[in-house]
Amino acid sequence: MPLNIRTYHELTEPDRSGLAQQIAAQRRRVAGRLAAVGQVVAVMSGKGGVGKSFVTAGMARALARAGRSTGVLDADFNGPTAARLLDAPRARLRVDGDAVLPATVADGVRLISMDQLLEDGRPLGFRGPDAESHVWRGSLEAAALREFLADVAWGALDTLLVDLPPGVQRFQELAELLPAAPAVLTVTIPTPESRDAVRRAMRFALERGSRLAGVVENMVGGAFSGSAGDELAAEFGIAVLARIPWHPTPDTWRELALRV
Repeated sequence: MPLNIRTYHELTEPDRSGLAQQIAAQRRRVAGRLAAVGQVVAVMSGKGGVGKSFVTAGMARALARAGRSTGVLDADFNGPTAARLLDAPRARLRVDGDAVLPATVADGVRLISMDQLLEDGRPLGFRGPDAESHVWRGSLEAAALREFLADVAWGALDTLLVDLPPGVQRFQELAELLPAAPAVLTVTIPTPESRDAVRRAMRFALERGSRLAGVVENMVGGAFSGSAGDELAAEFGIAVLARIPWHPTPDTWRELALRV
């Protein structure tokens, strides 16, 4: 017997239960919170282990040192590392009225990360039916992203960097919440395996209306060999904004900040 699974648009009242109004209100709230943010840049790669969070933190500090007000939203809820990378593992969030205030950390960067809400060493755990946790977890993580965007008072920022987890699901959730698709900075290591995964993520972002800001090739000059950065740049007609060596210097990050 074929399944008859209706999409949201096929639902009728009372099935919708005001969901359309709730979604619209949430998007308006996000737009209001980000009204004073110059640009939102999603840092993604499509795979893990290439150093997205490391690049995000280094770039955020370099932008702040160059006089550009910068925020970091750590959207990797299960493996949050931004607070430690920004030298603020104990930074905590404050509530002011109906808003959450991001912590001000290294070099004046404003930060929100799930790491600031969890006890040391504690895994992220959502409340929901144990027997159906695999069904609920994705929806609850998407809800957490909505709250990070709708409830945090970022204030005036030149750039908000969103550090995404591996894969493309969180990027899709982000793009659906924002008034316009975010710019995308992709991070790869030199290997062909990384190139192939990153290529898929870049195509996914383009299909959803994002502008590709460029590619960063990380972990250059070490154990990994290949030319993924140059190949991706040539294929998509974008620039290699930086090649990050195993031991980057302040000049490395400064050059990247100047090109973002």
